[in-house]
Amino acid sequence: MQSVVIAYVATALVFAVVDAVWLSTVGAQFYRPRLEGLIADGVVWGPAVAFYVLFIAGLLYFAVMPAVAEGRWTQALVRGALFGLFTYMTYDLTNWATLKNWPGVVSLVDIAWGTGLSAVSAAAGTAITLAVVRATG
Repeated sequence: MQSVVIAYVATALVFAVVDAVWLSTVGAQFYRPRLEGLIADGVVWGPAVAFYVLFIAGLLYFAVMPAVAEGRWTQALVRGALFGLFTYMTYDLTNWATLKNWPGVVSLVDIAWGTGLSAVSAAAGTAITLAVVRATG
């Protein structure tokens, strides 16, 4: 159980920090002009927090914990990338298919971002977990 808590916290911190940097720099300049009229003026925190809590749980289940069990962060990199690809693709392609004037470039960039973010977060979360578990014995 200790390794699950370590993995969750480590993965969540990496994901949150990297995503915050993206959203506050590149993301802000990329998304806002392309989704003008669709983006809210402020964040609705309930759904945002629910997304992060549940997404990290999914990343742990499908990528991080299997990789921790194998002792290989590289497994988490691949599984995390696939988890990010399929989840972000579901959101973005659904928007592209159902919303008027949804820019396809937003879907393509966001899918690439979600794939990379998930891969890096899962791999880093796994590596940190393995290091902490080994160090604490």
